[in-house]
Amino acid sequence: MLHLRDSAIETAPLLLGATLRRGPVALMITEVEAYEGIRDPASHAYRGPTNRNRVMFGPPGHLYCYSMHGHTCCNVVCSPEGDAAAVLIRAGRIMEGIDVARERRAGVKDDWLARGPGNLTRALGITMADYGTALFAHGSAVTLTMPELRIAEVACGPRVGVSRAHQEPWRFWVAGEKSVSAYKRARVLRD
Repeated sequence: MLHLRDSAIETAPLLLGATLRRGPVALMITEVEAYEGIRDPASHAYRGPTNRNRVMFGPPGHLYCYSMHGHTCCNVVCSPEGDAAAVLIRAGRIMEGIDVARERRAGVKDDWLARGPGNLTRALGITMADYGTALFAHGSAVTLTMPELRIAEVACGPRVGVSRAHQEPWRFWVAGEKSVSAYKRARVLRD
């Protein structure tokens, strides 16, 4: 079970090494980004609850999905009810069901099957229909199993692809892992 922390920043590195599974495909999470809800201008919850982000304001341990550039992205809600902090799952290494993941991501190197948040959900088969899934409930379509041991070498740096609060070092990844996505700096918006 996910142990609550005071923030997504504290929770994010704890998800590294966790297993995310949907059906026959399972991966080890290798890269994540923290989003601090109403305290974070880069968060979908920054302006408060909407129909799109409502699950973020609910209890922890649920899947927040959203669509971006035709891809589904998924986050683990990690804050107490009403707080809306979540962790974006950015990349992973396929551990089971690699043949299914290869079919879903034809022509891609194995190390890159789940590299980047949209590629990760495609490899796993996560769609917008998985929005709100209880990740720790028996029989859930998508499950999360926390790692028994913490990752020894965790790197951190700026988040990828956000235009506000882009400088925050709230992206965490397994150092040296080939499945981690390439850093792409976002265009900075001026207030």
